Amino acid sequence: MNSMLLTVLLQAAAGAGLSKIGAAIGAGLAAIGAGVGIGRIGASGVEAMARQPEMLSDLRMNVIIFAALVEGVALFAIVICFLTL
Repeated sequence: MNSMLLTVLLQAAAGAGLSKIGAAIGAGLAAIGAGVGIGRIGASGVEAMARQPEMLSDLRMNVIIFAALVEGVALFAIVICFLTL
């Protein structure tokens, strides 16, 4: 399995150039990281809201702010990856 994956990656690198492969991998990792980060923020926010319902408005605002920050960092990373093409 690993040798087949390595062969495919090497063939793609030879045809497309290493910068394009690196940009694609970087953009993919940035998107995955953003998804994981927002998922953890959402899960923690729901858990905190369940524990302290009286803090609902403050917690909701903080969750939205932190999700926006994570999304902004991911967008910045993806733009940088595409600029390297």
